[in-house]
Amino acid sequence: MTHLQPRDRQAAPTLLVGVDFGLPNFDRELEELGLLAQTAGLDPVARLTCKRKAPDAALFVGSGKADEIKLMAAQLGAVEVLFDQRLSPAQQRNLERHIDLPVNDRTLLILEIFGQRARSHEGKLQVELARQQYLSTRLVRRWSHLERQSGGIGMRGGPGETQIELDRRMIGESIKKIKDRLGKVKRQRQTQRRQRERRDAFNISLVGYTNAGKSTLFNALVKARAYAADQLFATLDTTTRQLYLGDAERSVSLSDTVGFIRDLPHGLVDAFQATLQEAVDADLLLHVVDASSPHFVEQMAEVRRVLGDIGAADIPQVLVFNKLDAMDDAHRPLQLQDTFELDGVQTPRLFLSARQGEGLAALRRQLALAATAGTRSAEKSGNYHPDIGEDTQLGTIEL
Repeated sequence: MTHLQPRDRQAAPTLLVGVDFGLPNFDRELEELGLLAQTAGLDPVARLTCKRKAPDAALFVGSGKADEIKLMAAQLGAVEVLFDQRLSPAQQRNLERHIDLPVNDRTLLILEIFGQRARSHEGKLQVELARQQYLSTRLVRRWSHLERQSGGIGMRGGPGETQIELDRRMIGESIKKIKDRLGKVKRQRQTQRRQRERRDAFNISLVGYTNAGKSTLFNALVKARAYAADQLFATLDTTTRQLYLGDAERSVSLSDTVGFIRDLPHGLVDAFQATLQEAVDADLLLHVVDASSPHFVEQMAEVRRVLGDIGAADIPQVLVFNKLDAMDDAHRPLQLQDTFELDGVQTPRLFLSARQGEGLAALRRQLALAATAGTRSAEKSGNYHPDIGEDTQLGTIEL
């Protein structure tokens, strides 16, 4: 099966499964998967983890652990099993037959959340493209009962077109149409960007891990009403507004982009190129970090990885450590403005609370300095560095 269970008023009881292959950043508590499941409308009733040296080719976890999953699901009344890792089409099919329940993976879960949250025409197109690309890999012998279908009387002999071939052709045609429509949207965005460039606009994009508070910060800076909530992927569509900076006596363009997450499906990165293009074309990236998260270093690394994938790794950044109000007193910083060393590079950092407004004035001054210092052309020539002070320069971050 390639769809999660329908969302009823009562969330579907779901068993979460994670496999530790000895790789870094394994989520032993399956905390993020649980948040994703809840965001999608599921009800995680239990979490099961295990260790393996390598995935089992047939069942991913092996037959013994698959039996344990089946027993636990039956005891807890789970109607679905959700894996934290990506399953191959064959592994998914074999697990469903073995456990006798729908089995899905992290990739499909993220796709469903994106499908629920997309609001703009462009966002819906991007989600549908990623979903179709995902489904095209799931057509694994699901129509074997039709494989010997033959041509009719008077037709040329031999097998007729199988259902799987029909599905592949239909999905292929759908993907092509969606890409054509997205191409038009991308050209429209390029026209808009050229207009901003002619106006000598300075473009700033908010980037960061999902639920770091980007939309809340965006609303606080430009007095907008972009949807913001304490949940993963609260907003997916890029929103751009003008922000007036009094210290620079000019306006800048500020864009709120989709949040990143660990193991973001490559199909989504490809599908969201048009949306993420706002980050690629920015003069400055505000990298928003959840300062209260114990995993902020790993989350920053994931954001940098995706920025590298889309060609935005070398754009100057300012680190914004948000959610100061959620930090306990023992971990609150002594200074709200300093530098953060990443691989020997001193990077400007500001602590603030977008929700309470603390530190926003300092951020506005920082943005005014960056906007005054120069435009993207000056940055390309090596003359542009957004400064914290007179002697501090922003270098490229490499985690």
